[in-house]
Amino acid sequence: MTSETIISIFLGIGLAASVGFRVFLPLFALSLASYFGVWDLNQNWEWIGSMAAIIVLGVATVIELLAYFIPWVDNLLDSMAIPLAAIAGTAVMVSTVANLDPVVTWSLAIIAGGGTATAIKGASAAGRVVSSTTTAGVANPVISAVETGTSLVITIASIFVPILAVVLVIFILIFIFSIYRKIRPRIKN
Repeated sequence: MTSETIISIFLGIGLAASVGFRVFLPLFALSLASYFGVWDLNQNWEWIGSMAAIIVLGVATVIELLAYFIPWVDNLLDSMAIPLAAIAGTAVMVSTVANLDPVVTWSLAIIAGGGTATAIKGASAAGRVVSSTTTAGVANPVISAVETGTSLVITIASIFVPILAVVLVIFILIFIFSIYRKIRPRIKN
């Protein structure tokens, strides 16, 4: 396995994690990175770097970012975004991984890309439900701002410093797991 392949896997995992916070932001950033030649995508996925993709993903990103700041609409978006995150996490992973057999690429994309995105999106959706019920949605815009900021930081790190992005993803997953372990005993009782 070459260093280019490893870095491309790190890019995919970082973007997949970012998709767990905002579905379209990492796709839009990947589209821009491809368009400006920062990252080369797999041959079948080069369309992501087209001007049409940039426009569509840019509009979708703006709509998604604004919609998440509307309490209760954000909960509706989360319910739709969980399966979308799995698909988008898989897509960003498969589009970025270089020099691997297609079976390995797709397996890695489904498990690491889709799995990471779904785990993060599921945890953030659960957090938003708790926020909505305990604060009547008042705290949701703050949570949305934090999620958007986290998505942006991980996306930028993924594109420019993929190794740092994977470290951030590991910390986020550890944080989510630790919260789950703390609340799990309460759920069983």
